[in-house]
Amino acid sequence: MAAPANKTLVDFCLPVYNEERILEDSVLKLFNWLQQNDQPYDWRLTIISNGSTDNSFALGQKLSDRFPSLISIVNIPQPGRGQALKKYWQESPADILVYMDIDLAVDLKNIPALISPLQEKNYELAIGSRLLPESHIDRSFIRELSSQTYNFLSRLILGHRFSDMQCGFKAVAAPSFKKIAAFIQDPHWFFDTELIVLIKKSGGRVKEVPVDWQENRYDKRQSKVKLFRDSWKFFKNLVRFRWRLGRLKGLK
Repeated sequence: MAAPANKTLVDFCLPVYNEERILEDSVLKLFNWLQQNDQPYDWRLTIISNGSTDNSFALGQKLSDRFPSLISIVNIPQPGRGQALKKYWQESPADILVYMDIDLAVDLKNIPALISPLQEKNYELAIGSRLLPESHIDRSFIRELSSQTYNFLSRLILGHRFSDMQCGFKAVAAPSFKKIAAFIQDPHWFFDTELIVLIKKSGGRVKEVPVDWQENRYDKRQSKVKLFRDSWKFFKNLVRFRWRLGRLKGLK
């Protein structure tokens, strides 16, 4: 009798930069949800401390010591979510790579809808969207305006049809990511846009998933959004990326 095939391995990654106030609560909340809800895949949870100067790494190490088979911690000295994810994802043994913002603004009940397109329907990338008709969000006017401005500019300049490029709730097939990783350049927040557009350009299928999203779940966490400054950065990055896309070779 043939041995049963191994389950898909999903790596849930939480990038953290000076998040000591919320790290333990968020990690344990995700850990407990995964433990209490039977998953049709194997899983691990990875804390990625990127450039933290507070106690984030030490707190993550304690959690890893408590649950060494399910929680791990990696330390990447340079700040920047994008470069931290790129570096770690190229080394992860998982079949599906997930990243979620450490504040868990997206309701955890949306996890199955994020994973199933990759596991069951042959998509290469699934992205959470706060702007689909089925989504439910609770956010400030300034955050809403910032998202709408960026998504309008990115559709105009890059010519895509996705509704939300920046939601911190994404899952990608590991082979597909490793195929395009060398073409990703931005070390910070623009990583998300590069990831989506490059997967699509390489011939990958991308699925948008509606989410329930709540801002300021932790009242000690201050928003880092600066509308005018960030909009100008968005615009410059979009123009540069559009220029670079026209010159890329070797994606297909």
